[in-house]
Amino acid sequence: MKKKKFKIMEKEKRDRLILIVLLGLAGLMVLINFISAADPVGPDSVVYGTNETKQASAAQMVNISGGRILSLNLTANTQNPRWKAFVGNVVGSFTLDDASGATIYDWSLSSITGRVYSTRTSGAVFWSGIGCANTTTMEAENVNINHSSSEDNITATFSDNTHSLFWVGSNSITANTCPTLNTYVDNSTQDTSFEEMVLYDGNSNLVYATILEEDVTGYDGQSYDFQMIVPENGLPSFSGATAYYLYVEIGN
Repeated sequence: MKKKKFKIMEKEKRDRLILIVLLGLAGLMVLINFISAADPVGPDSVVYGTNETKQASAAQMVNISGGRILSLNLTANTQNPRWKAFVGNVVGSFTLDDASGATIYDWSLSSITGRVYSTRTSGAVFWSGIGCANTTTMEAENVNINHSSSEDNITATFSDNTHSLFWVGSNSITANTCPTLNTYVDNSTQDTSFEEMVLYDGNSNLVYATILEEDVTGYDGQSYDFQMIVPENGLPSFSGATAYYLYVEIGN
């Protein structure tokens, strides 16, 4: 009888041990998911490079004799003040830091993957509610920043929806579901690199996201990790500059 009771006690101990191990593993998986699905963060530093724009072309002289009619065709490319662009490279690592920013250990990355985000909102982005923007949310932003032209407003510019699957924090964005464009490579259109999507956080904020590349030839023949365009205030009388806030997400 005692032997049977001893076996029952041993089985109960094993069951409790198995339960503890399972609970520990479940907690570890939650911790791993929490770490790997951290929300995008602001960059620790920004090093500014060039800030340039094309100069307006000089007038072309036309001079013919009186009494004659000259037939001619004119070609002109006008700089669009309703849009601007950010291009550059990302350097990063995984770290374990305390609240003061002191690092106990870090992991250097041989290659960088992730996203760069930009938004007009100066407050907190509701990352847990992020998803694809739609026509309604983009048209609302067109009104907010006076993009009245149907030729180059946000809706017309992000007219494609072909992009890779990507993650924003813990949210998976299904491939080919968001308004998308590809910025140029070597001064020409393309549909392979530098995908940029329009997202919406559910709190009236649009977020522009571009998937990081790894030293890919960009619009001017130089190598970049990211390229993106964002809209500027479209009022003809506007002469200022609209601030955008950048976030970076490394990994995933």
